Amino acid sequence: MKNLVIGMLLLSCFSLNAQKKGYEIGDKIENFSLENVSGEKVSLADYDGANGFIIAFTCNTCPVAQAYEGRLIALDNQFKEQGYPVIAINPNDPEAQEGEALEHMRQRATDQEFTFPYLYDPDHMVTKKFAPTRTPHMFVVQKVDNDMVLKYIGAIDDSQDGTPTNLFVENALTDLMQGKDPSTPTTKAIGCEIKWKKGTTSSL
Repeated sequence: MKNLVIGMLLLSCFSLNAQKKGYEIGDKIENFSLENVSGEKVSLADYDGANGFIIAFTCNTCPVAQAYEGRLIALDNQFKEQGYPVIAINPNDPEAQEGEALEHMRQRATDQEFTFPYLYDPDHMVTKKFAPTRTPHMFVVQKVDNDMVLKYIGAIDDSQDGTPTNLFVENALTDLMQGKDPSTPTTKAIGCEIKWKKGTTSSL
């Protein structure tokens, strides 16, 4: 009986280690390369003059993600000239959610006049590393020396209907450009659950 209990405890510890979460505040972000709706590959390394990135996990079909598309465009227009462009990634499995295939992404980007890359990650290769839980889910990274370091995780703001009182991403970027870490580095993302490929979780 004693050996059984010890074995169960060891298995539990192993399982906890296996369920490691994605990037956390202060972690260095690995470069990645994914297909854009325009057909070419896009990677962080392509942006020689970037001071950081606004990485948005979003999708075509979630009503909350759709409600924030205009605000993503506004963030890109406001901050890309200051070295913080938006890069959007669709984390959904197109087989698990109708309307999320690459051709649908391409049409959505055209219809909504996206000003930023909209990247396709059907196998969750990048999504698993960030481990977003909702669409939209935001990750702000800053270049520190030669590394990209995660500085903010969470929501864009506090109002889906377009009348926010707290501009979380904008405030985080303002802090970073003033040489400070964000005063609010994490918030809760609100939106639709990510549609994972069967047998896949957000764990690394």
